[in-house]
Amino acid sequence: MKRISLLLLFSVLLISFPSESKATSQEEGRGVYIVYMGSKGSSEEHLQLMSSITTRRKNAVVHSYKNSFSGFAARLSDAEAQSIAQHPGVVSVFPDPVFQLHTTRSWDFLRDQYDLLHDIPYSSGWNSTSNGADTIIGVFDSGIWPESESFNDKGIGPVPSRWKGTCTRGYDFNKSSFNSYLSFNTLVDFQGGGISFSDLQKSPVYPLVDSLSVKLYSESNGDARDCEPDTLDEHKVKGKIIVCDHLDNDYSLEQRLDEVKKKGGIGFILILPDDQLITAPKIGSLPGAVITQGDSIKILSYINSTRNPVATILPTVSVANFKPAPVVAFFSSRGPTYNTRNLLKPDIAAPGTAILAAWPANDKELTWPGQEPPLFNIATGTSLSCAHVSAIAATLKARNPTWSQSAIRSAMMTTAFQESNLKSPMIVNSAYGEYLATPYDFGAGVATMSGPLKPGLVYETEITDYLQFLCSTGYNTSTIKLILQTLPNNFSCPSNSSDDSVSNMNYPSIAVSLSKVRETKEVTRTLTRIGDEESEYTATIIAPDALRVEVSPKKLKFTSDTKKLSYQVTFKPMSREREFFGSITWTNGNFKVRSPFVASFW
Repeated sequence: MKRISLLLLFSVLLISFPSESKATSQEEGRGVYIVYMGSKGSSEEHLQLMSSITTRRKNAVVHSYKNSFSGFAARLSDAEAQSIAQHPGVVSVFPDPVFQLHTTRSWDFLRDQYDLLHDIPYSSGWNSTSNGADTIIGVFDSGIWPESESFNDKGIGPVPSRWKGTCTRGYDFNKSSFNSYLSFNTLVDFQGGGISFSDLQKSPVYPLVDSLSVKLYSESNGDARDCEPDTLDEHKVKGKIIVCDHLDNDYSLEQRLDEVKKKGGIGFILILPDDQLITAPKIGSLPGAVITQGDSIKILSYINSTRNPVATILPTVSVANFKPAPVVAFFSSRGPTYNTRNLLKPDIAAPGTAILAAWPANDKELTWPGQEPPLFNIATGTSLSCAHVSAIAATLKARNPTWSQSAIRSAMMTTAFQESNLKSPMIVNSAYGEYLATPYDFGAGVATMSGPLKPGLVYETEITDYLQFLCSTGYNTSTIKLILQTLPNNFSCPSNSSDDSVSNMNYPSIAVSLSKVRETKEVTRTLTRIGDEESEYTATIIAPDALRVEVSPKKLKFTSDTKKLSYQVTFKPMSREREFFGSITWTNGNFKVRSPFVASFW
């Protein structure tokens, strides 16, 4: 049995706090701050600081962190936070804001898209080797529903003896919920697809009316037209399909839908402005549809010209081979990075819109009267994208136990694709229209299943790269020592650390910041050969005319004695534009190792 451990850290952390916490934390002008005190363990300074705060004000400390790192969360005024930040044992103090939480065919799509763009037959290699036995994966997310059949551990062996974690009971989460699966297993966004929770066996016909005809007598036409809460008459709504407008944004789709549902409506049709119909809204178990204003004209005309208008409820049909796909969703977490233009955000994109996922079986809001709550739901967000990336990374680690985390990331990034299934550039679908996607939208591209298995070359990002990044962002050696218990021998922050040094992190993507026209910026990258094959790689550059890009050397020859080779890239803008995008691809005829780049004036 292979014994593999893998910890995946994602750049997006979704956190939800109860509403009571927000109210309490704001009392007397105080907010919740996290006091970060560096490496693992509860230091004496940690305890003294917490004690001093608790002495002054009861219940000031919200939480103490002592496992992965040392620190605590506390309700503090701005002045108190600034004072604590000056303490010699404190790395940083920052606000703890309240965040709102924003598969049907996704795996088939990732596989087929790779094959389509590379003109190769079905890539069966993904399923032909190791099944990832004994792989331990750490995933940070906002929670799961352990009772779901998705987490059934039937056929999975016992938890590996090297697993050092503990099963900790939480709210509505008992130790009995843990099993072999949960103990160690675990944007692009896509249009199309769907699922019906209505369990329809026939195609029933129901009366079809617009919301104005079923409004309460006392309500205004505008509010009722939008199906706002408490505007419809349940006696008129019951048993009918209601057409609702969306003239303002005072209420959410869910609130409008709930008004129809609780008044006894049998179905729901929502009219959305054309520029807002970006992704399919989540309607849940109530039969429904979302239409454009253009289509609404035909439906409303039919209602107004027919004595007894009716509509038929049909089971939802999943739309396969939708084109163009993939499309970057307007709400995707896109770049640039807010505090530096020398690191490209995001790394990569993965399916995250309208993904079929396990769902809490006690969610009554999605339950149709007389039916059990749905066990699955269509969900959207970074949590769904992370699940796809985690699975690809876990498979790569299982099949290549000696690969580092940075090698796995590099393999995924350098083999990602950037074209739609029309073999045309990907687009961003926003409320303001469509436009061509850039590396700020999808990073290196969309993760594939087959490509990372044989990347050819990888970029190994070393610990010193990350330490240099901390130095460039203002940390000194003493502060870094609070974060890490041990540092590489003789490491210290250089006296001339700057944002430009971030560009020289050995990362699979390249980002440089420019200050003037005809200025030259140079970065260095090092590639590591995967496997024992001797080969020569040649660089191909794609760049806009106004940016001169040169690679030296233009060829890299890997031999039995040469596993690592470096190259330099120089960028020289000939005119002032906000951003220049392009790529550098190393190829030997069998493998393509692609790195996106962005050079920006900032």
